[in-house]
Amino acid sequence: MAARIHGGAGAGAATALSTFNPKKLVAPPSRTNLPARNSKRYIVSAAAGSDGSKKSLLRVRHSQKLIANAAVATKAEESSAPTGTGHELLLFEALQEGLEEEMDRDPHVCVMGEDVGHYGGSYKVTKGLADKFGDLRVLDTPICENAFTGMGIGAAMTGLRPVIEGMNMGFLLLAFNQISNNCGMLHYTSGGQFTIPVVIRGPGGVGRQLGAEHSQRLESYFQSIPGIQMVACSTPYNAKGLMKAAIRSENPVILFEHVLLYNLKEKIPDEEYICNLEEAEMVRPGEHITILTYSRMRYHVMQAAKTLVNKGYDPEVIDIRSLKPFDLHTIGNSVKKTHRVLIVEECMRTGGIGASLTAAINENFHDYLDAPVMCLSSQDVPTPYAGTLEEWTVVQPAQIVTAVEQLCQ
Repeated sequence: MAARIHGGAGAGAATALSTFNPKKLVAPPSRTNLPARNSKRYIVSAAAGSDGSKKSLLRVRHSQKLIANAAVATKAEESSAPTGTGHELLLFEALQEGLEEEMDRDPHVCVMGEDVGHYGGSYKVTKGLADKFGDLRVLDTPICENAFTGMGIGAAMTGLRPVIEGMNMGFLLLAFNQISNNCGMLHYTSGGQFTIPVVIRGPGGVGRQLGAEHSQRLESYFQSIPGIQMVACSTPYNAKGLMKAAIRSENPVILFEHVLLYNLKEKIPDEEYICNLEEAEMVRPGEHITILTYSRMRYHVMQAAKTLVNKGYDPEVIDIRSLKPFDLHTIGNSVKKTHRVLIVEECMRTGGIGASLTAAINENFHDYLDAPVMCLSSQDVPTPYAGTLEEWTVVQPAQIVTAVEQLCQ
C-alpha cells in the first residue's frame, strides 16, 4: 500500500545553513494537500508508562499508571488524526504498530536494546516483535549502552536500518561519544561514503516520582551535535507517523518519547501514513498569541488554553515536533499573525530547546514582535523524588495562563 505522506518524509538535518527570508513567508496550505517544501531553509542547531507489572530483569525500572492530563479548548481544535475510518491505539501501541509495519516492509530494519526481545521492552513498544521476526532482528543486548549503540551505528554503515532503544533516555548519556562522534559525524568525515540511517528512541521526561536520574530531558544535550535530527512525539497519530518517517530517513534521528504519554489513546487511520520529520503541527489556530510547545507540555498548554479562552484570549498553539531543525516556516507565519510568542517546554531553562528557539525567533522575526519572547521551562535543579516538589520544578497550566496575560497586556 502506498504511503500517504504528510508534507514529505523530511529532507534531513545534516545540511548546510541557508538563508532564511522571513518576508517571503506566506500562509501555509491546508494539511491534506501540503506540497513538498523547498529543502533550502534556515536550519537552527537546537537541538505514559508501561502496561507491564514486572520489573526489568536487567535493571529495576519504575512502572506507574500513566495519566495524560485532559486537554480541551472551547475553540474548534484540529485533531492530529484525520476523521473517518480508523482504529484506537495507545501511544506505545502506535509506536509498536509503526515499527512492526516498517520491519514487515523492509528486511533491513532491526531493533536492539536492553529487554527489547521477548520481554517486549520496558514500556512494551517492542512487544511481540521477537516472536514474529526472531532474535536476530530483535536483539536483546547486555547492559552496555555505549557498546550496543556503537554496534547499531556500525550496522547502519553496512546497510541495515537499526532502531536502538534506550531503556531510559538518561542512560544514553553513556553512549554520548558514539552518538556525537560517530552517529552524527561519520557521513561527513567519510566524505559521504557512509550514511547512518539509524533511529535512537526511548522514554524520557519527568514521570511520576521516578527520581532525578530517571527524569532526564536530553534534548538540550543532543541539540548541538552536527548531523543529528531530533523529533518529539506527543500523540498516537504522530508517534506512529514519526516512527515510520525516522526509520525511512537516511539521516540519524533521535525520537523522544515521554513516559507519561504512553497510555494516551487516539483513533488513527487504517491506511498507511507517515509524518514530516521537519514540520510542526498546528494544534489550535488563534489570533492573540503564539504558544510553541512539544511533547507532554502540549497538554499543559491545552489545559491553559481552555482557561484563556474563557478569559477572552485566543491563543494559537503549535506543537513544534521537530526539535532540530525548527520549522521556521510554520512558526514564522504564526508570529507574523499574532506578534507575541510564549514558549513552553519541560526541558531545562539553561541551554534548552526554548533558548535556541528564542534565539531563532529573535534573529528571523524580530520586526514582527510586539513583545519580548517569553519562555517557561523546568527549573535548573535535579528532579526531586517527592511528588509535590517534582510538580514545582515543571511548568504548570496556571503559570501558562499568567504568562499569556502578561504578554497580552
